[in-house]
Amino acid sequence: MKAMRLTAPGARLRLEEVGLPPAGEHQIGITVEACGVCRTDLHLLDGELPHSRYPITPGHEIVGRVADVGPSVTRFRLGDRVGVPWLAHACGLCRYCRAGQENLCEYALFTGYSVDGGYAEQVLADGRFCLPLPPDRPAAQLAPLLCAGLIGYRAYRAAGSATNLGLYGFGAAAHLLAQVARAQGRRVFAFTRPGDLESQTFARGLGAVWAGNSDEAPPEPLDAAILFAPVGALVPAALAAVRPGGRVVCAGIHMSDIPRFPYELLWGERSVSSVANLTRADGEEFLGLAAQLRLEPTVEPFPLSEANLALERLRKGELQGAAVLVAAPPGAP
Repeated sequence: MKAMRLTAPGARLRLEEVGLPPAGEHQIGITVEACGVCRTDLHLLDGELPHSRYPITPGHEIVGRVADVGPSVTRFRLGDRVGVPWLAHACGLCRYCRAGQENLCEYALFTGYSVDGGYAEQVLADGRFCLPLPPDRPAAQLAPLLCAGLIGYRAYRAAGSATNLGLYGFGAAAHLLAQVARAQGRRVFAFTRPGDLESQTFARGLGAVWAGNSDEAPPEPLDAAILFAPVGALVPAALAAVRPGGRVVCAGIHMSDIPRFPYELLWGERSVSSVANLTRADGEEFLGLAAQLRLEPTVEPFPLSEANLALERLRKGELQGAAVLVAAPPGAP
């Protein structure tokens, strides 16, 4: 089968022929229908993630159909629609797993980072960590839910019961959470790259009560802010924007260094926290909510062979919503 492979940090992905073994004990083989393109893939490409291994097939927002099942798989059958998220495996034995915090597992594996991901025609995944998906919804619409939505939702919950919620970086995750927040009666304040009027208009169209530049102060104090942009300088900016008792949640796996800032920005029981990975319970909860609210991801499709173009468009901030790699129709060359 064909896969877009990353052979070294800083290299371009190359379309290669790759062998795929039969499904192991708990694995399922999946024919990929679509795979979302995530900013984490850029961090992998740029060599910014620790313990990266190469060559690797990126991609951790995978939607596909079960084509092979291992001998101990009971949850899925051939032909089932499944989603493969970022968390590929957790040990179940370490102190974090025993405490229900498998997202912090000391021996975790991650899709498209420590095991091959979905920039491919087929993929193997641990069936115990896959999620059932509706069979009739377009695959490209489901793919962004598996990271942009799912890990974004974990950050959203970490923000607490904020009424005035700031979203720094209005991309794949923020455009989904804006819909959730609006449905739940919250007020969204969207912060974009300075001068990105197109994204600001996009945010207002999804219900944001205000949209402006990331270096601007909002017109009202925020109860909480979520940072999706991997820019450390936004931490003090967000602290300055939240009220006393407010919190700032950093949602990315990588961020540039946070600059020194005066203690008065933190004082007043403001707090800064991060969100790491996800749990299977997060997946079940968010996908149920997404179906209930009928979330509508805005997606721009790309063929698998144009993964480099999709990544470059993401890097330049030229996308509205999410980029998704889509499989060629059956019988296509």
